Amino acid sequence: MTEDGQYWFCLNHHRVEGQDGCAYQDRLGPYATEAEAARALEKVEERNREWDEDPSWNDD
Repeated sequence: MTEDGQYWFCLNHHRVEGQDGCAYQDRLGPYATEAEAARALEKVEERNREWDEDPSWNDD
C-alpha cells in the first residue's frame, strides 16, 4: 500500500504504480486500492460503452 493509500494505472507500462510512479499525464487515477487501479482500462471501456449507449450523450 502506498503511504497515502492511492494507486494509479500507468498507461506507458500497463501496471499499477504508487505515488512515485510515472508522470501524472501518463496515468489513470488515483484509485483507493491496487485492485481498482488494476481494472482502470476495463473501467474506461465500461464507461465509454455506457456513454455511447446513453441517449443524452448521443449527438445524432
